[in-house]
Amino acid sequence: MIQFKNNLQVFLFGLALLSMQGQLAQAEEMDQTQTHFYAEDIKEAMHLHLREVLDQEGLLHIQDDVTDESLTLTFSQIHDPVRQIGSDIYFACTDFKISDQTDQVYDIDFWLRENQGQLKVFRTKIHKEPRKSLLYGWYKHPRYTFVNDQIQYLYDD
Repeated sequence: MIQFKNNLQVFLFGLALLSMQGQLAQAEEMDQTQTHFYAEDIKEAMHLHLREVLDQEGLLHIQDDVTDESLTLTFSQIHDPVRQIGSDIYFACTDFKISDQTDQVYDIDFWLRENQGQLKVFRTKIHKEPRKSLLYGWYKHPRYTFVNDQIQYLYDD
Protein backbone atom coordinates (compact mmCIF):
# COMPACT_ATOMS: atom_id res chain seq x y z
CA MET A 1 0.00 0.00 0.00
CA ILE A 2 2.88 2.36 0.82
CA GLN A 3 4.48 1.67 -2.58
CA PHE A 4 1.18 2.50 -4.35
CA LYS A 5 0.82 5.74 -2.34
CA ASN A 6 4.41 6.80 -3.19
CA ASN A 7 3.89 5.99 -6.90
CA LEU A 8 0.63 7.98 -6.90
CA GLN A 9 2.38 10.96 -5.29
CA VAL A 10 5.20 10.82 -7.85
CA PHE A 11 2.66 10.56 -10.67
CA LEU A 12 0.62 13.54 -9.36
CA PHE A 13 3.78 15.58 -8.86
CA GLY A 14 4.82 14.83 -12.46
CA LEU A 15 1.40 15.92 -13.72
CA ALA A 16 1.68 19.17 -11.77
CA LEU A 17 5.13 19.85 -13.27
CA LEU A 18 3.90 19.21 -16.80
CA SER A 19 0.95 21.51 -16.24
CA MET A 20 3.21 24.27 -14.91
CA GLN A 21 5.59 23.89 -17.90
CA GLY A 22 2.65 24.19 -20.29
CA GLN A 23 1.40 27.32 -18.53
CA LEU A 24 4.87 28.87 -18.59
CA ALA A 25 5.29 28.13 -22.30
CA GLN A 26 1.87 29.61 -23.02
CA ALA A 27 2.70 32.73 -20.99
CA GLU A 28 6.02 33.16 -22.83
CA GLU A 29 4.26 32.78 -26.18
CA MET A 30 1.70 35.44 -25.19
CA ASP A 31 4.51 37.78 -24.13
CA GLN A 32 6.15 37.42 -27.54
CA THR A 33 2.99 37.91 -29.59
CA GLN A 34 0.96 40.39 -27.56
CA THR A 35 3.11 43.26 -26.38
CA HIS A 36 0.89 46.09 -25.23
CA PHE A 37 2.15 49.64 -25.02
CA TYR A 38 0.44 52.41 -23.12
CA ALA A 39 0.47 56.21 -23.35
CA GLU A 40 3.47 56.50 -21.04
CA ASP A 41 5.36 53.94 -23.18
CA ILE A 42 4.64 55.92 -26.35
CA LYS A 43 5.77 59.17 -24.72
CA GLU A 44 8.92 57.54 -23.33
CA ALA A 45 9.74 56.14 -26.79
CA MET A 46 9.19 59.60 -28.28
CA HIS A 47 11.53 61.24 -25.76
CA LEU A 48 14.19 58.60 -26.51
CA HIS A 49 13.74 59.21 -30.24
CA LEU A 50 14.05 62.96 -29.78
CA ARG A 51 17.28 62.51 -27.81
CA GLU A 52 18.62 60.57 -30.80
CA VAL A 53 17.55 62.99 -33.55
CA LEU A 54 18.02 66.40 -31.94
CA ASP A 55 21.45 67.96 -32.34
CA GLN A 56 23.65 69.18 -29.46
CA GLU A 57 21.70 72.46 -29.27
CA GLY A 58 18.41 70.55 -29.08
CA LEU A 59 17.41 71.39 -32.66
CA LEU A 60 15.63 69.16 -35.14
CA HIS A 61 16.85 69.34 -38.72
CA ILE A 62 14.15 68.12 -41.08
CA GLN A 63 13.51 68.35 -44.78
CA ASP A 64 10.00 69.54 -45.65
CA ASP A 65 8.78 67.05 -48.24
CA VAL A 66 6.23 69.55 -49.64
CA THR A 67 8.31 72.73 -49.94
CA ASP A 68 11.70 70.97 -50.08
CA GLU A 69 12.88 73.48 -47.48
CA SER A 70 15.46 72.52 -44.83
CA LEU A 71 13.97 73.38 -41.45
CA THR A 72 15.66 73.88 -38.10
CA LEU A 73 13.12 73.54 -35.31
CA THR A 74 12.98 73.53 -31.52
CA PHE A 75 10.92 70.90 -29.72
CA SER A 76 7.97 72.27 -27.81
CA GLN A 77 5.63 69.46 -26.72
CA ILE A 78 4.02 66.08 -27.31
CA HIS A 79 0.26 66.41 -27.67
CA ASP A 80 -2.21 64.41 -25.65
CA PRO A 81 -3.54 61.96 -26.40
CA VAL A 82 -0.94 59.69 -27.94
CA ARG A 83 -2.62 56.57 -29.23
CA GLN A 84 -2.61 53.19 -30.86
CA ILE A 85 -3.64 52.87 -34.51
CA GLY A 86 -4.68 49.39 -35.56
CA SER A 87 -3.12 46.41 -33.87
CA ASP A 88 0.59 47.28 -34.00
CA ILE A 89 1.11 50.98 -34.81
CA TYR A 90 1.30 53.80 -32.31
CA PHE A 91 1.05 57.51 -32.96
CA ALA A 92 2.29 60.75 -31.42
CA CYS A 93 1.71 64.32 -32.54
CA THR A 94 4.18 67.05 -31.54
CA ASP A 95 4.82 70.76 -31.80
CA PHE A 96 8.13 72.22 -32.97
CA LYS A 97 8.78 75.94 -33.17
CA ILE A 98 10.87 77.74 -35.74
CA SER A 99 14.00 78.32 -33.66
CA ASP A 100 13.95 82.12 -33.60
CA GLN A 101 10.17 82.57 -33.99
CA THR A 102 8.24 81.31 -30.95
CA ASP A 103 4.83 82.01 -32.49
CA GLN A 104 5.47 79.98 -35.67
CA VAL A 105 4.76 76.33 -34.95
CA TYR A 106 4.97 73.13 -37.01
CA ASP A 107 2.85 70.16 -36.03
CA ILE A 108 4.87 67.01 -36.76
CA ASP A 109 3.43 63.50 -36.56
CA PHE A 110 5.37 60.36 -35.62
CA TRP A 111 4.38 56.74 -36.21
CA LEU A 112 5.94 54.04 -34.03
CA ARG A 113 5.91 50.25 -33.96
CA GLU A 114 7.45 47.56 -31.81
CA ASN A 115 10.96 46.51 -32.73
CA GLN A 116 12.70 43.94 -30.52
CA GLY A 117 10.45 44.75 -27.56
CA GLN A 118 10.70 48.53 -27.84
CA LEU A 119 8.71 51.17 -29.67
CA LYS A 120 10.68 52.80 -32.49
CA VAL A 121 9.73 55.65 -34.81
CA PHE A 122 9.44 54.47 -38.41
CA ARG A 123 7.72 57.46 -40.03
CA THR A 124 7.81 61.24 -39.51
CA LYS A 125 5.61 63.70 -41.37
CA ILE A 126 4.82 67.42 -41.17
CA HIS A 127 1.10 67.64 -40.49
CA LYS A 128 0.63 71.39 -40.09
CA GLU A 129 2.75 74.37 -41.08
CA PRO A 130 2.74 77.93 -39.71
CA ARG A 131 0.62 80.39 -41.65
CA LYS A 132 -0.30 83.97 -40.86
CA SER A 133 -3.83 85.32 -40.86
CA LEU A 134 -4.64 89.02 -40.79
CA LEU A 135 -7.35 88.38 -38.20
CA TYR A 136 -5.79 85.70 -35.99
CA GLY A 137 -2.05 86.00 -36.42
CA TRP A 138 0.00 82.81 -36.70
CA TYR A 139 -1.83 79.48 -36.78
CA LYS A 140 -1.07 75.86 -37.74
CA HIS A 141 -2.39 75.21 -41.25
CA PRO A 142 -3.15 71.49 -41.84
CA ARG A 143 -1.87 69.60 -44.88
CA TYR A 144 -3.90 66.48 -44.19
CA THR A 145 -6.47 64.98 -41.88
CA PHE A 146 -7.19 61.42 -40.80
CA VAL A 147 -10.08 59.25 -41.94
CA ASN A 148 -10.18 55.87 -40.22
CA ASP A 149 -6.57 56.44 -39.12
CA GLN A 150 -5.45 56.91 -42.75
CA ILE A 151 -3.99 60.15 -44.10
CA GLN A 152 -6.31 62.12 -46.37
CA TYR A 153 -4.60 65.09 -48.03
CA LEU A 154 -6.61 68.29 -47.95
CA TYR A 155 -5.07 70.00 -50.98
CA ASP A 156 -3.75 68.95 -54.35
CA ASP A 157 -0.15 69.89 -55.10
